[in-house]
Amino acid sequence: MKNEILVIDDNSDIRFLICKILKENDYLVREAANYDQAIFEIKKKIPDLAIIDIKLDKGDKDGIDLLKVVIKKNKSTPVIMISGHANVQTAVESIRLGAYEFLEKPFSTEKILNYVSRAIESMVLKKEKENLENKLFHSFDFIGQSPAIIKIKKIIEKLTNVESRVLITGNTGTGKELVARKIHKLSSRSKKQFIVLNCALLQPHKYEKELFGEELSDGTISYGILEKANNGTLLLDEVTEIPLETQASILRILIDQKFKRINGNKDINVNIRIIASSSKDLKILVSNGTFREDLFHRINVVPIFIPDLNSRTEDIPVLINYFQKKISEINGVPEISIDTKNDLLFTYNWPGNIRELRNLIERVTILSVNETKKDSNMILKEILTLSPMSKENNLKDSMSFPLKEAREQFEKAYLTNQLKKNHGNISKTADFIGMERSALHRKLKILGVIGIN
Repeated sequence: MKNEILVIDDNSDIRFLICKILKENDYLVREAANYDQAIFEIKKKIPDLAIIDIKLDKGDKDGIDLLKVVIKKNKSTPVIMISGHANVQTAVESIRLGAYEFLEKPFSTEKILNYVSRAIESMVLKKEKENLENKLFHSFDFIGQSPAIIKIKKIIEKLTNVESRVLITGNTGTGKELVARKIHKLSSRSKKQFIVLNCALLQPHKYEKELFGEELSDGTISYGILEKANNGTLLLDEVTEIPLETQASILRILIDQKFKRINGNKDINVNIRIIASSSKDLKILVSNGTFREDLFHRINVVPIFIPDLNSRTEDIPVLINYFQKKISEINGVPEISIDTKNDLLFTYNWPGNIRELRNLIERVTILSVNETKKDSNMILKEILTLSPMSKENNLKDSMSFPLKEAREQFEKAYLTNQLKKNHGNISKTADFIGMERSALHRKLKILGVIGIN
């Protein structure tokens, strides 16, 4: 498919020349002589590339204003700014605002074609990267066989045919967005948009604009998240970060399913399923007044809590086997073989949870290309041992204890680890460590470990 380029310049001779060069090189070309014509063309269809003259003679708006419009409409669209009398400061400002390149007049045919070719190539690479990242994320499934994960899977199944709001809580990296995507994928809205609003990344004064959109004085419309998610699913990621004053607006939308754009007078009706997620305890925030209680009850219809990986270590071997296959497939490299019974995997604290485990397997996979199975396990051991969060490093603290206490700490950690590896089965654990079952039972009771699953 041919790439489409929008050329905006108030000088008809230069505009004609640029369009002629591009058409002769098999590009589709549209043109505009001023700001208003450009806005009309941009509204009609966003181009693959825009070439904009900085100084437009007629009107109050110039090329920099158009650059802002294009970037706001689609930040992936490259923009080449051109000018015959701009200073260095203007050129730097245009690049800072998001322009791909700045080109001074007069320019040769070779130079403009080179800039255009590079800009189009950059745009294609960005799209490919985004598609790959989407495929990468979408390709991962919610994996685990621990009781906690089985319970969550059952809840997700029950949500298939209902429109209930869901509140997903759990620490960073446990898979909250993955669960939200799974709920959307199995719902009747699966063919519609799944939009993520990361509430922690927005500045407080930008919430209203990001959510509701805005009607500008020149007639252009900046669409907000709510309109983009219409008929689909909206994930409010880290919902607790929404400012208190904006929470009231969101509550009203949940009740009425309608809103007004900023500077707009018309009600916009929407049909959105809301899923919220948080790594904080909302009940505590409600009690201290930083999160609205009425909004909490509105979003907390079906609560899902995802526990940390270090509390369900029986899932580690399953996850490793799964990630080995997926990461090998995605990166097009040989699948590695990791010893899933390695004690380090179970004693490490996993502060980054599933995300950290996945990243570890990807790192070991890449570093293990052309290496042996033994080398792969050595790489994994080296990474985990050198980590500042390794429990092995934390055991240095035991050097300050008397021998008896230090020995008890080690025994407790060791036996807890072995029990987890054997899913809480005392008989299997006794067989593995070479100890009588009754003696192990007594030891576990003395150390206060009995009951670990």
